[in-house]
Amino acid sequence: MDRIVIRGGRPLKGEIQIGGAKNAALPLMAASLLTSEPLRLSNLPHLADISTMAKLLRKLGVEISMDGDGPGDVTGGPSGPDGRVFAITARELTHTTAPYDLVRKMRASVLVLGPLLARAGRARVSLPGGCAIGTRPVDLHLKALEQLGAEIELTEGYIKAKAENGLTGAHIVFPMVTVGGTENLLMASSVARGETVLANAAREPEVTDLAQCLVKMGARIEGIGTDTLTIQGVEGLSGADYAVVPDRIETGTYAFAAAVTGGELTLAGARLELCEAVIQVLTGAGVEVTPTNNGFRVARTNGRLRGVDMMTEPYPGFPTDMQAQAMTLMTVAEGASMITETIFENRFMHVPELCRMGADINVHGASAIVRGVKGLSGAQVMATDLRASVSLVLAGLAAEGETVINRVYHLDRGYERLEEKLTACGADIRRVRE
Repeated sequence: MDRIVIRGGRPLKGEIQIGGAKNAALPLMAASLLTSEPLRLSNLPHLADISTMAKLLRKLGVEISMDGDGPGDVTGGPSGPDGRVFAITARELTHTTAPYDLVRKMRASVLVLGPLLARAGRARVSLPGGCAIGTRPVDLHLKALEQLGAEIELTEGYIKAKAENGLTGAHIVFPMVTVGGTENLLMASSVARGETVLANAAREPEVTDLAQCLVKMGARIEGIGTDTLTIQGVEGLSGADYAVVPDRIETGTYAFAAAVTGGELTLAGARLELCEAVIQVLTGAGVEVTPTNNGFRVARTNGRLRGVDMMTEPYPGFPTDMQAQAMTLMTVAEGASMITETIFENRFMHVPELCRMGADINVHGASAIVRGVKGLSGAQVMATDLRASVSLVLAGLAAEGETVINRVYHLDRGYERLEEKLTACGADIRRVRE
């Protein structure tokens, strides 16, 4: 199993190119199931989750080919400067089952449920897996699809759904904000009969990206970017060319890397308006953030960081996917910080590992009190999930001495060429393969 070895204490300096957002790319790939025409997606990151979704789509009979920006097939090959380009064509669906061996690897696989049901009238999708960061039930997806007329049963670990007479629009009020549920219903209702209203819909940029792509494919959607989406169903969608939005979580992660190491990074291709809650934490901690022609610059060159309180919330609030990285930053800030996690119940699993490196953190229910220390020390640590993995990388970059991070396969699900990007900016980081 791979390990990452870091010798810390080096300020990062340079430029990092931000790739396409994994959490936007996955639903966009699933949207290809809604049309028999090619959907050409550019700026796709080269990540394990993208390869898993590609394999799943191929299982369903979808044709996927590289269409520019670097050689290689859908499960490998280098990424070009603007990400890889896939031409995805679901000309004829040969299967409607998403099997356990693929879905267990990645929770986002459940996003094929809505499109399959809308296009083929039936779907059999394994209950999803993914990171062990708490319960993330799909019951909100299923209840909403039932309101569109789907018949659903859970049997032998699978979601079995059918809509033999097609789906019909409905007024759906989500009892809580659900990104995946909003995306599944947005896709399914685009080709349902009549009007669908999704109230209390997720507003994340990745949801907006999906809606904008669906509109390019011929969908009729109003209220994009708000918490109420109104969809007028159409008979069918066409192909389109679409570029995936830049990854705001990758952006925030490298911004925090610059801050925690006392360095200076330019994040090329980043969009400042997608990261406002993260930027507020950075500036509150005493970090300089300056817009550039193609992104923004993050710098901390004078003095210690200041502690900042934060609470994870649905967009536009502070993202749960940045909580672990923010906690690493606060471990070396002056004073105390309170970090409250409201999205997932098991998302403090990185705390014991940070404490092994000298952090002073106490967890009380859904909140963690972080008292800043003067510095972290390298240690052997173990990654537990995707964002916890990268928080330990940030800690290793800031720590004195050598840090060894075990079980780093999580990183490959969400960060493209991490070691290469950091090394180019002065980090002493390498992967040890076993």
